[in-house]
Amino acid sequence: MKTQTPLMNQPACRWLTLILLLLGLNVIADPIRVAVYKDKGAGRSVSDLMKALALEPDLKVSTVTAEDIRGGALSRYDVVIHPGGSGGGQGRQLGEKGREDVRDFVRKGGGYLGICAGAYLASNDYAWSLNLIDAKVIDKQHWARGTGTVQLDLSKEGQKLLGASTNIVEVYYGQGPLLLPKEDPEVNDYQQLATYKTEIAKKGAPKGVMPGTTAVATSTFGEGRVFCFSPHPEKTEGLEPWINHAVRWLTKTPSDE
Repeated sequence: MKTQTPLMNQPACRWLTLILLLLGLNVIADPIRVAVYKDKGAGRSVSDLMKALALEPDLKVSTVTAEDIRGGALSRYDVVIHPGGSGGGQGRQLGEKGREDVRDFVRKGGGYLGICAGAYLASNDYAWSLNLIDAKVIDKQHWARGTGTVQLDLSKEGQKLLGASTNIVEVYYGQGPLLLPKEDPEVNDYQQLATYKTEIAKKGAPKGVMPGTTAVATSTFGEGRVFCFSPHPEKTEGLEPWINHAVRWLTKTPSDE
């Protein structure tokens, strides 16, 4: 005669199920699908970006080309990231159709993260721009103003969103855009999360222009969200998590609101 293992009593079973669910929430949750642009116009900082994204286990990251984007690849992602490099190079490589595909992706609820060149691309100021944020680039003549460490002045909202313990933060600057509102009624205004407190003014660039311009900004476009870093947190020791904070904000993760 076979013996049977007694079944767990129902109350204990319910408690065990609840505990397992609570412990496994992060495991069973769908990962955030992130597409990183890696094609003409993307710079060497892509490797730093990939390392920063790898710090967050809940992200499923892969790279896409301009041809992929024109072929509809963004429909499989939650967020697209345009990295440092050349904003014009990326915009022209995308072409008119690719740029509209990125805009349509965000318009329908996707997230866009632009870093340095990607922030130039998101602006509303060039023929190759995506026009995702109502921002113009000032002192274009001296865009190659040099690189180095600068200080940012974060707003209270910026500190909260990025998890910063102080409003003054040092970050690596790699000739990102100096942004100011363009006041275009056709494009949503952006929220300024940080300004440049100090500056880089080399190669003939005039002093006094960079301080006070927008360094970190967020906005909305249609049903989607836009996040722009003019500097490079992914290339700054200790600030790499800012990238993942931005990604979570773009996907409207409730715990980060």
